Amino acid sequence: MTFVNPQYLVGTDWLETHLTDPDLRVLDCTVLSDVDRRWPYLESGRETWAQGHIPGSGFVDLMSELADQESPLPFMMPPATQFAEVMSRYGVEDGTRVVLYEAGRNMMASMWAARVWWMLRAFGFDHAAILNGGLHKWTMEGRPVSTEPCSYPLARFTARPRPELMADKHGVLAAIGDSSTCLINALTAEEHAGTIAYYGRPGRIPSSVNIPTIALVDPVTHAYLPAEQLRAKLAAVGAFNRGRVITYCGGAIAACNVALVLTLLGSTNVAVYDGSLLEWAPDPTLPIETD
Repeated sequence: MTFVNPQYLVGTDWLETHLTDPDLRVLDCTVLSDVDRRWPYLESGRETWAQGHIPGSGFVDLMSELADQESPLPFMMPPATQFAEVMSRYGVEDGTRVVLYEAGRNMMASMWAARVWWMLRAFGFDHAAILNGGLHKWTMEGRPVSTEPCSYPLARFTARPRPELMADKHGVLAAIGDSSTCLINALTAEEHAGTIAYYGRPGRIPSSVNIPTIALVDPVTHAYLPAEQLRAKLAAVGAFNRGRVITYCGGAIAACNVALVLTLLGSTNVAVYDGSLLEWAPDPTLPIETD
């Protein structure tokens, strides 16, 4: 079995061959975290990028450049004008192709790049792909790294918002118990069960099922599992027999990884709950459940 939409994933061989293509933009999306992934302790990966990155790549900062600075929640989708300004600065516009990666060394190493990929889709840009395995696989294979700064020309990114790709708490509330919608929690099994909690009240949004984002990748290469294995995991929780899927996690990062995999597999009606548990769990008016 192959992916229905393979254009959203590129291999290390392909990228090394195409690094000098004039229409290609490569962006490092790294956010560094402690071993528990507790969101208050995250930091930008810009310094890591400066110490060595895929040749020619730029660094895009999810913690500042691509977050709504007016929101009390971290990582919320920025206004279209802000997003367009950042992408224009990195040379992204109609007619370019974007490859996204991150330098994380653990098995969560695709979710930050997936977040930027989903944001690009939500603002109407469909020519972005994830580097399968990220910098981990790239360096494991002995491919080149550089400390030279990015030199992509300025561009004019046109934002064409697709609000249907994002969900808010009202949409999630309406989806609870709705047989036409599959709610997927991308956090660990322990967080889903409520035995540990990093975002407020322990537990999950009622009626949601669990697909930990860590279960989507190979533990050695950090590349995505084969398409047939991914489809089996998602089919087991009912992701393909509902009209719509909404993914969530702690801060809508891991949720984008599950949304990416669903898109690779051909799902067309997927949304990411942008507020996720950082918004949901502290609000006592919103329902939550544990095992």
